[in-house]
Amino acid sequence: MTTQAVENYTEIRDSLAESGLFDAQGETGGNTWRISLDAYGLTRQEVAFFEDLGGHLLKFYSALNRFYLDSARGKLPTWFAEYLDQGKPRELIDHGRMKRFKGLLPGIIRPDVIVTEGGFQVTELDAVPGGFGLTARLMDIYRNDGQELVGGDLPRLFYRMMESAAGTPGARVAIVVSDEASDYLSEMQYLASRLRDEGAPVFVCRPEEILFREEGLFVAEAGEELPLDAVYRFYELFDLRNIPKAELLMYANKKGRVATTPPYKPWLEEKLAFALFHHPVWRKHWENALGSETFTVLTHLIPKTWILDNRELPPYGVIPGLSAGGAPVGSWRELHGLTQKERELVIKPSGFSPDAWGSRGVVVGHDVSSEEWIATLEEGLRRFPERPCILQEFHKGRQVEAAFVNPATGLLERMKSRVRLTPYYFTVDGAARLGGVLATLCPANKKKIHGMVDAIMVPCAVREKQDNPGLLGG
Repeated sequence: MTTQAVENYTEIRDSLAESGLFDAQGETGGNTWRISLDAYGLTRQEVAFFEDLGGHLLKFYSALNRFYLDSARGKLPTWFAEYLDQGKPRELIDHGRMKRFKGLLPGIIRPDVIVTEGGFQVTELDAVPGGFGLTARLMDIYRNDGQELVGGDLPRLFYRMMESAAGTPGARVAIVVSDEASDYLSEMQYLASRLRDEGAPVFVCRPEEILFREEGLFVAEAGEELPLDAVYRFYELFDLRNIPKAELLMYANKKGRVATTPPYKPWLEEKLAFALFHHPVWRKHWENALGSETFTVLTHLIPKTWILDNRELPPYGVIPGLSAGGAPVGSWRELHGLTQKERELVIKPSGFSPDAWGSRGVVVGHDVSSEEWIATLEEGLRRFPERPCILQEFHKGRQVEAAFVNPATGLLERMKSRVRLTPYYFTVDGAARLGGVLATLCPANKKKIHGMVDAIMVPCAVREKQDNPGLLGG
């Protein structure tokens, strides 16, 4: 490695460590990953795809929200809402259904996009995502190296989204981070510090640090109690019982004292929504609501998905779109005898569960023994209806070659990898704006692609050449 490359690596590593986002020495138990000297390259055509994708996904959320509310009122088949309500406490459902919150959608939209040989696949949508503070910092670092990064001013877009949610220019904002989400605390603090340097009143605090008064919510700063206009909810709804002052946070939102995003709408955080999208009974509803262009785009992007519903079908019933050995499936037990090749399927919790994020609880069918496959399938069925699970087609990621710096030797090493792209969209005045795209490149032998010690994590930049996909310098 050249002297300049060593200096670049050191600068990237030290910049991340100084921001509290990277454990350079591996001593604090903090985040660490493999550092590359280059961003992940997207062609102009791929950049255009990602710039358009946010609008399609915002339409999806809007249609999902409307279908749910109409289903709950009996204007559409009631089983749509019933699936999305499974396992949720009644008070949370009632809160989300309040008329004042009718049109509210998540302020941040983050799909998990797998790069395959045939294009892209959107395997999940995350309405309470982490990683956007880290992406902002990585974009700052790699932009200084002269690379043309994909996206805009991510911190400013976050704040504009919060202003839009609050309906108040110059809104005072608190990012409230739960103990369960504490791994993301440092990146939220970095984001807030960036914004405060620009004059935006953004604070990061734990739930117990929020001050409740009858007139609203406050944060303590320099001996003062400052009223909040908006809260960014960085805690999961399944965890509400473990969050200090959760009831007070919800009460202030219910009374209109503070705006909260993402809204307290658990139906917008269920992976089983993809199964409802693919259900043939709802095809016309989706197509009419989304328009033909968005419907066609999402039909190609969203893998076939099914809800693991343990209720017995009638003798003539089949599970729509699911086959085994070329024949329609009328019982989940018919999947017990699938071969390893036929088990290119994924089982994962749908949403309202501590196992439903960070690749927890995810089992890839062809990566386990037949005994483990059967046990996982049966466990998923057993959990219904309290904690529904889904079955989803597995789409194999395309292999790309990537280079990273081995901190032990100081040398560049190469690895075959598979890529997950996570674009961050911020809803501002009814439009989804692309803030940036984070690329996670995992060793090719890993079936689950997510942040890990042996993954490379970099922002995305424009690649002018169409060939050699991967890291720009790889």
